[in-house]
Amino acid sequence: MADMNSAPTQATRRPRAVKTKAARAPVAAYGTADGVLSFRHGLTCRERGTVDRALAIVGRCMAGGRTALATPGAVKQYLQLQLAGEPHEVFGVLFLDVQTRFIAFEKMFNGTLTETSVYPRQVVLAALAHHASAVVLAHNHPSGKAHPSRADEMLTQTLKNTLNLIDVRVLDHVIVTPGETLSMAERGMI
Repeated sequence: MADMNSAPTQATRRPRAVKTKAARAPVAAYGTADGVLSFRHGLTCRERGTVDRALAIVGRCMAGGRTALATPGAVKQYLQLQLAGEPHEVFGVLFLDVQTRFIAFEKMFNGTLTETSVYPRQVVLAALAHHASAVVLAHNHPSGKAHPSRADEMLTQTLKNTLNLIDVRVLDHVIVTPGETLSMAERGMI
């Protein structure tokens, strides 16, 4: 029999956690690249995680009706936080209730560096699922230029006409870059 005061044997020792190179490597926040165009460039992995947790808290608070996006500037800042760091085009929708209060924000479609395929049917289904009365469309331009393309204008008109059939208003289409945002409504394009 083994002495109770003796050191534990190999079989009874707890294995040590092994830190691999992959475990120490920084992980980009929600798929965001750490490139120089990213507003997260230069942040540590821990800081990027903190930003992600903060965005999740903001989303929960807004969905609970405790916080409102009361001004167009606040909407643009929120969307810039959500989309500006993405390395490829992402199309998202901000869903609002009948009193234009925040319901949810969804990143609905991912694309390439220069374009994203957007399916109006999916936007309609999401609006119905959220019981939305209005939406703000948004997508990013990783190139850094916030100018809307002709395709952006046509997509906005298509979604506006489609969502109008189910009594959902399109209030704006915001184009986001790491350095600026452009509101199509403020430019009189909606």
